[in-house]
Amino acid sequence: MPFLLLKDLPRYECLLEGAKEIPELDPSACDAYLNLLRTGDEVFSVVERSLAHHHISHGRFSVLMLLWRTSRSRCSAGCGGENKSHGPRTPAELADAAGVTRATMTGLIDTLERDGLVRREPDTHDRRMMSVHLTEEGETFIRELIPDHFRLMAALMEPLSESERKLLVSLLNKILHHAPNCATANKATALVP
Repeated sequence: MPFLLLKDLPRYECLLEGAKEIPELDPSACDAYLNLLRTGDEVFSVVERSLAHHHISHGRFSVLMLLWRTSRSRCSAGCGGENKSHGPRTPAELADAAGVTRATMTGLIDTLERDGLVRREPDTHDRRMMSVHLTEEGETFIRELIPDHFRLMAALMEPLSESERKLLVSLLNKILHHAPNCATANKATALVP
């Protein structure tokens, strides 16, 4: 689902005019923000169409990738993420890792299980808990899909040189780490009459 519902962004000159009426409007910040959202929407749309070609949603693909990444000790301590276990994961852990609610994760797991791509089993350490595992069919499915997905990633980033990609990641990380501060600051200013 797109975050920015504008097909055509306002020209920079329009942002400059808007700033005359609304002093809080920073034209360069607004321009960068709108372009970030538009680019993110377009990239997400391209990936979503590719996944639909494989008859899978973005959410279900994310669950499969999380399970695949942690299966068979594929993820060592240095490959990112906080996951210390190298095996199946609980629905709650998957929800946290995917950034969705537990109810959403339950729905995703239900459909993946219905399609034979995952299975739930009682946790070996705590019988009250359930673990989610990739099935052999799920492992085969994800192994067949991943090369196309990685080719698409490379194609999307093709216009950028290696150094531009590193710079982009660095700049996006600056915004990512600063964003929570803005949410907190915005709450505080909203309370002031």
